[in-house]
Amino acid sequence: MTNLIKNIAVLTSGGDAPGMNACIRAVVRTAIFNNIGVYGAIQGYEGLINNNLKKLDSRSVSGIIHLGGTILKTARSLEFKTDEGMQKAYNNLKANEIDALVVIGGDGTFKGAKEFSEKFGIKVIGIPGTIDNDLYGTDFTIGYDTALNTTIEAIDKIRDTADSHDRLFFIEVMGRDSGCIALRSAICTGAEAVLLPERDTTIEELVQELVAGSAAKKNSRIVIVAEGNKLGSAYEVSKMVKYRVQNYDPKVTVLGHLQRGGSPSAFDRILAGRLGFSAVNELLKGSTNCMVGLSGNNIIVTQLNEALTQHTFKLENDLMEMKEILSI
Repeated sequence: MTNLIKNIAVLTSGGDAPGMNACIRAVVRTAIFNNIGVYGAIQGYEGLINNNLKKLDSRSVSGIIHLGGTILKTARSLEFKTDEGMQKAYNNLKANEIDALVVIGGDGTFKGAKEFSEKFGIKVIGIPGTIDNDLYGTDFTIGYDTALNTTIEAIDKIRDTADSHDRLFFIEVMGRDSGCIALRSAICTGAEAVLLPERDTTIEELVQELVAGSAAKKNSRIVIVAEGNKLGSAYEVSKMVKYRVQNYDPKVTVLGHLQRGGSPSAFDRILAGRLGFSAVNELLKGSTNCMVGLSGNNIIVTQLNEALTQHTFKLENDLMEMKEILSI
């Protein structure tokens, strides 16, 4: 490997995800091992624009592997979408002799990185970090496993009170464009129904499922509602169901940002470490404008252009079929 890189900057952008700190740690220490200087951009692309760059050493990332959130903070930058904002970012990188960027985030983060790299020739490697697990080019994204386990734990606790009162609960989980958390949490908790962005479910179909559950003498009924489903929010869906079935007294819980926090799982810590380590090694090989991901148990590299244009993540049909059968 030929090292033509003097310094790199690492940033987190978009929504935070458990495991981002473990990934930052891996990037920093792998770079230092290879005699590359590391800067952390505070608040993502805003940090590049405002020259809010912090020099990091091995001790800067001590004691963070177990922490949720991101020590580098994160923000969505409207200014970075402009030519003027990107020019400011480039000027600050050059002033600090930074040759490459490692960006941790989702598709919005990668779109900005790709455009920036193409305009100014800065080497860029993307690392998928989002609880939605909806990026092409990797089986799992950093934060998804932790968020799923947090969701399952919360639903299990709600099931206890649902059983005690013979009640119907609508539980809204994150997933504006992806039903990955919703579907898997529904399977893991034995939910009676699930509403997904990827599938059109009518209110009549949902009511039929719930009525069938009542006929089977179920003590409780749980409906998982992904926030991006076609019928609306958990509150809206519960009102439609109550209007059609008068004897229901539905309750609603919105898990919200609870799903983003917490100490990352072992899986997310290992995934974050592998991807951070691999991102720096790809830069050393001369790679740019690409994303490192996990396929099977192997690290793969996908060009950012492909990762963004092939953004056609699909839920597994067998899981959806299995959910219907196991919830009877």
